[in-house]
Amino acid sequence: MAALDGEESNLTATIGGPEHLSAKSHVVFRHRISTRLWHWVNVVAFFIMVMSGLMIFNAHPRLYWGQYGANFDHSWLEISGKDHKGHLRIGSVTVETTGVLGNWRDSNGAINSRAFPGWATIPSNYSLADARLWHLFFAWVLAIGLFAYLLTSLWNRHIQDEIAPTSNELKTSHLWRDIKDHARLRFPTGEAATRYNILQKMSYGLVLLILLPVMVLTGLSMSPGIDAFAGGLVELFGGRASARSIHFIVMWALLGFFLVHVVMVILAGPINEVRSMITGRYAIKPDRPVIEESDDAGPAA
Repeated sequence: MAALDGEESNLTATIGGPEHLSAKSHVVFRHRISTRLWHWVNVVAFFIMVMSGLMIFNAHPRLYWGQYGANFDHSWLEISGKDHKGHLRIGSVTVETTGVLGNWRDSNGAINSRAFPGWATIPSNYSLADARLWHLFFAWVLAIGLFAYLLTSLWNRHIQDEIAPTSNELKTSHLWRDIKDHARLRFPTGEAATRYNILQKMSYGLVLLILLPVMVLTGLSMSPGIDAFAGGLVELFGGRASARSIHFIVMWALLGFFLVHVVMVILAGPINEVRSMITGRYAIKPDRPVIEESDDAGPAA
C-alpha cells in the first residue's frame, strides 16, 4: 500500500464488489502518474533482473567474501548437484534440495545439475551471454528510474513529508500499536488511510533509500568498465567477491519485501489497491470506531 501522492478529490463514489466497501466511499487521488509509471516499470525491470541474475549465478554457483572468488577458494554459499542430488550449503550447514536447486528435471524430463531451474531464469536454457544482455539493459532501466524518482520525490517533498517518520510515530508505544493492528488485520480507514503508517514508512524507506541504492552500487562495482573510473566502489564493499555476495543478499531481501507487499495488498483489498496504482484514485472506507488501549498493553515509549 502506498501513500497519498496528490490532492484529495471532492468525489464521492459508489463502490461495490468483493471488498465490501460502504455504499458511498470517499475517493481521493492517491498517486501521480510518475509514481504509477515508476511502480510498474520497476516491477518489470526487477523481475527480469532477478531471473537473468539467477542465470548469471548458474555460471558460478558460489559466493565469497573478499576481493576474489574462484573454484578452489572457500565459499560461504554454494548450490551444487552431485550424484543425482541437489545441495544448498550455507557456511557449514548443508541441506538437500533435490528437485528444486542443484538437481532438477526440465520440461523434457532431462536431469539438470545447474543451481537454479530453467523456469526461474532468463533465458530458460543456459546462456551466460544472453543473461548478461538482459541483466545489464534492465539494470540501467532500474538505476536511471530510481535516480529520477528519488530526485523528484525530494523536490516535491514526497520523502520528507510522507516517508520520513515523525517523532511521535517513532515512539515504542505507537510502533507496538501499529504492529498489533497489522497482526489483527485492522487496516487504516478514513483519513488515516490517506497516509503511510509507521511500518510502511520504515519498509518503504528501507527499500528506497538503502536496499535499491545498494543493489545498484554493488552491481556497478562488479563491472570492470565502471571500476576504471570509480574503483572506490569495490573498496567500499570490501572487494568484488563481497560486492557480489551483498548483491545476492539484497536481491533476496527485496524479493521478501515484494512477497509481504503482495500479501498486504491482498488482505487490504486487491481491487481498490491495484486500481489506485493504475488510475491514481483510491476509495476510502469510513472511520471505524476507535478502541482505546492503555499504555501498559505493550512496550512503553
